[in-house]
Amino acid sequence: MTPEAPDVTAPVHTVAPEEPASTAPPALARSSQRWLRLVALVAVMAVMGIVALWHKLGNIQEQLALQTAESGTQASEARATAKQAQELAIETAAKLAVLDARLSEVALQRAQLEELMQSLSRSRDENLVVDMESSLRLAQQQAQLTGSVEPLLAALKSAELRVSRAAQPRLAPLMRAIGKDIARIRGTALSDTPALLVQLDELVALADEMPLANSVRTSKPRPSPARGAEETWSGWWGRLLQSAQDELRSLVRISTIDNPEATLLSPEQSFFVRENVKLKVLNARLGLLSRQVDAARADMAAASNAMQRYFDTSSRKTQAALGLVSQVQSQMRALEVPRVDETFAALATAAAGR
Repeated sequence: MTPEAPDVTAPVHTVAPEEPASTAPPALARSSQRWLRLVALVAVMAVMGIVALWHKLGNIQEQLALQTAESGTQASEARATAKQAQELAIETAAKLAVLDARLSEVALQRAQLEELMQSLSRSRDENLVVDMESSLRLAQQQAQLTGSVEPLLAALKSAELRVSRAAQPRLAPLMRAIGKDIARIRGTALSDTPALLVQLDELVALADEMPLANSVRTSKPRPSPARGAEETWSGWWGRLLQSAQDELRSLVRISTIDNPEATLLSPEQSFFVRENVKLKVLNARLGLLSRQVDAARADMAAASNAMQRYFDTSSRKTQAALGLVSQVQSQMRALEVPRVDETFAALATAAAGR
């Protein structure tokens, strides 16, 4: 609080001071003036500070208002941006869900497509294998019927070409098996079927000429000596005795027979034995024409056994017939058309998917 200034207008009762205190009032006045000036200066400075502070406070308030307004604007913008971001996030999440669903569908479709392609590839390979197997079996039958390996070679070459065009790694063993069978068939030598047929016809002709084991051997008649003009009784008796001796020898026949059954054949049975031998040979001929080599071999073996059992093996014609039989049997071994077993095994392995 500021001290109150003394009222200068009030009447002052002067008292006669004493002589030593005559200088006190002027000093007190000067002191009061200094205090007043100081107080005024402080007041002015306080007012100036207050004004400055008020001005500064106003500036601060203006800045605060501007910042508040800007903050509100930014907050509004931030809220709008956040709302947009939220909407965008929701939209993005929806798009991602749709994309995930489509991606799952695409993955499923891709898996199904791959499975379908694999199935088509497997079915194509299986159809190729089945088609080649059927064509090879048909060619094998044609080769057996015709006695020529050309149909089989043509089928193998066609199968080799189809396998090379397929370009499947799992068909590589089939390719190697086909190559081995082609090389083996080309190196196989087959017998001449027409020559065998001619030999069988000769056997049929020889069957009527071969003597049986119990047939009577006719000795060649000796030429009767010419009767001389002056023949004596001794010469005539000698000639008569010689003819009688020849007749007696023809009545008795001594021979060695290995098979006793051959001696018991009657003339009728001998006829049927010859016919059976010819039938066996003709059956072998038919089996040769029909490419039934096993049946033809069995018929030839039966004909050979009948010849050795019931016919005279010391006869030249029987020996010739037996020689023809052995030749035919040896040549029949080369009549078998080679089989493509390795190719069929490779086809079975490929069809099994291994």
